[in-house]
Amino acid sequence: MIKFLDLQKINQPYEAAFQEKLKTVMQKGWYILGDEVKTFETNFANFCHLEFCIGVANGLDALVLIFKAYIQLGKLQKGDEVIVPANTYIASILAILQADLIPVLVEPDETTFNLNPNSIQEKINLKTKAILAVHLYGQLADMEKIDAIAKENNLLVIEDAAQSHGAKSNYESKNAKAYSFYPGKNLGALGDGGAVVTNDFELSKTIKSLRNYGSEIKYKNDLIGVNSRLDELQAAFLNVKLPHLFNENQHRQSIAKRYLSEITNPKIKLPFWDFAQNHVFHLFVIRTENRNHLETFLKSNGIETLIHYPIAPHQQKALQSLNNLSFPITERIHNEVLSLPLSPALTFAEVDFIISILNQY
Repeated sequence: MIKFLDLQKINQPYEAAFQEKLKTVMQKGWYILGDEVKTFETNFANFCHLEFCIGVANGLDALVLIFKAYIQLGKLQKGDEVIVPANTYIASILAILQADLIPVLVEPDETTFNLNPNSIQEKINLKTKAILAVHLYGQLADMEKIDAIAKENNLLVIEDAAQSHGAKSNYESKNAKAYSFYPGKNLGALGDGGAVVTNDFELSKTIKSLRNYGSEIKYKNDLIGVNSRLDELQAAFLNVKLPHLFNENQHRQSIAKRYLSEITNPKIKLPFWDFAQNHVFHLFVIRTENRNHLETFLKSNGIETLIHYPIAPHQQKALQSLNNLSFPITERIHNEVLSLPLSPALTFAEVDFIISILNQY
C-alpha cells in the first residue's frame, strides 16, 4: 500500500539530529520559551522575509491571537465582520468566532480553490473590518488584488498560511500570517506547533504577551492572555528541518509537474498551477464527479487517498448559524475533491504507479 502520507519516512532522515536536539534540550533543563524557540523565531522570520516571529501552540491559536491582538490594539472591535473564503478548513472560521468576530463567507475562485477577489467587494459594508485570506492546499491566494481591495476600503488583511510554508510570488505581501507546524505540514513538527509572522512591532509585542498569560514580566499580567507557547522541543525539531524545506518543496513540485503532465484521464480534473513558486503542494487535489468510486478503485490497487474536506464549513453542525446559507461552488468542490499521495518521501517509482493506475480508471 502506498500511504497517503508516511510521516515515519519523512522524518527518518532527521532522526539522528532529533536525538541530538533532544539531548541538548534535556541537558539545558529549560523547557519553555528557551533558546530553541528564540532561534526558530529568528530563523523562521528570516525565511518568511518578515521581521518578527512569535511561536505559539498551534495554527489555530496563531490566527486567534492575531485577531485578539488587533482587538487589544483597537484596530478591531468585537462584533466586526471578517470576510473569509467559504472553501476552507473550519479552523479559519473558528478563529474568527473565538475572537468574538463575525465571519462573512464568500465563494472561491473555482480554478484555484482560493478566495476570489471579485467576490469580496459585494460583501463589504460598514461592519466589514478585515479579510482573512487562506492559501489553501499550498497555493497562494491573489494577495496583490486582495491587498488592493483592502487598501481601498481601509480593511485589515490577515493570512492563513497554515498550508503554504515557502510559497512565494513576485508580489510579497506584508500582512500578519499564521502558520501551523502540525506533523503533516510541509514544515511539520513531531507534535502541534504554530507561529505568527509580521512586520508590525506592536502586533508582535501584543501577541508575545497574549500567548504567555498576558505577561511580559513574570507574575506581572497586563492583558487577559492565554497559555499558547511553541514547545521548546518542537522548536528544536523545527530548527533541524527548516534548512531543508526549500529542497523538500522542490521535490513536491517535481511530483506535481509529473502528475499534471502525465495524468491524462478525462474523468479526472487536475488542479491549476502556472509553474511559479506560488504553490508548494501541501496537497495535490484532483476533482472527479464520482469520487467515492475512484477512491475505492485506488484503494483496491494499493493507493491510499484522503478527502480535504468532505463537509463544507457552513454545513457543519458546529456552525448552525451558517447552515441555512448556500455556496454552490464550495459545495461542488467539497463533493468532488480527492487528495493524491504527495510528499518528500514519495519515490518516483511510486509516482509512476499512481499515474498508471489513475490513467487506467
